[in-house]
Amino acid sequence: MAPAQPASAEHILRLFPEINTQLAAQTRSTAQDQDLAGYDEEQIRLMEEVCIVLDDNDMPIGSASKKVCHLMENIDKGLLHRAFSCFLFDSQNRLLLQQRASEKITFPDMWTNTCCSHPLGVPGETGSTLETAIAGVKRAAQRKLDQELGIKAHQVPIENFDFLTRIHYKAPSDGKWGEHEIDYILFIKADVDLDTNPNEVQATKWVSEKDLKEMFKNDKLLFTPWFKLICQTMMFEWWEHLDSGLEKYLNETEIRRML
Repeated sequence: MAPAQPASAEHILRLFPEINTQLAAQTRSTAQDQDLAGYDEEQIRLMEEVCIVLDDNDMPIGSASKKVCHLMENIDKGLLHRAFSCFLFDSQNRLLLQQRASEKITFPDMWTNTCCSHPLGVPGETGSTLETAIAGVKRAAQRKLDQELGIKAHQVPIENFDFLTRIHYKAPSDGKWGEHEIDYILFIKADVDLDTNPNEVQATKWVSEKDLKEMFKNDKLLFTPWFKLICQTMMFEWWEHLDSGLEKYLNETEIRRML
């Protein structure tokens, strides 16, 4: 048998022309990028994750790295991606908040809802219909609750997440980074065990509605822009109906524009 030809990049691409090489190029550039110089090594690695790029109607166009999607120079040109914000309540109807770690590249040290992140441009988390997109963000939420807070999947089953609505918003973090997202709002009620990842989360806090309103009065506390937007609109009304009547707020089809 003739020896196999060495698996050089050129040889592989000749055999498999359907391979998309853009992501590999993005990953190499991220590792060497001066935009990320001086940031935490693990957070730089996470900037290589692949976000779902959207049009204004939440239809996937393609994918791009987390770094590309969060640069303000790209956001100001209209680059938009999909995200989720998960709100986890315990059996006492207290909401779990997290304070983002200082290592975070965007919105460090800010208080926010239980978990906020992105479905990835991978099978199982991408969807081009509302139904498949909701399923994808629920899987992403379950994955990130474990990665950030150590909450295991059996404590937050996929079928226990409720989808409420989507918000479209844009917010700068600093001069370089920001967010421009269609954000899926998820509720789940569960008593969970926490094992927080200090590279993601520096503190957690269970709060009642009254507790959270008092926190907002404290000028020394910083909050993420999406969390403030949600709380300033429907959050407390949803919370009041957590055990009775939440059904009427679920599965909105219209995107709430908060630009």
